[in-house]
Amino acid sequence: MFVLLLILIAVLFGFGFLHPIWWVAAAVLVYAVTQHSRDRGGGRIPGGSSDLGDYRDYRDYQGRRNRQDRWDRRYRRQNRARWRREDRRDREHRR
Repeated sequence: MFVLLLILIAVLFGFGFLHPIWWVAAAVLVYAVTQHSRDRGGGRIPGGSSDLGDYRDYRDYQGRRNRQDRWDRRYRRQNRARWRREDRRDREHRR
């Protein structure tokens, strides 16, 4: 697929010597390909490693972990009094 895009860009660039609008078409295609590869994770090579992809995975993991920690702290803080009341009732009930 990537090779076909390169060939298409080269052909459009070649046609640009006949009419400059083809150069614009080639530039738009190059821009679209680069934006699409950026959105997909930086153009990873199959079977290879991508530092950018690894960093994004790490950043996503850190974000999820931080959100979970914030949620846990907030939930514990909001329900601490209720848990204490329930523990107190349980202790009094056992006596």
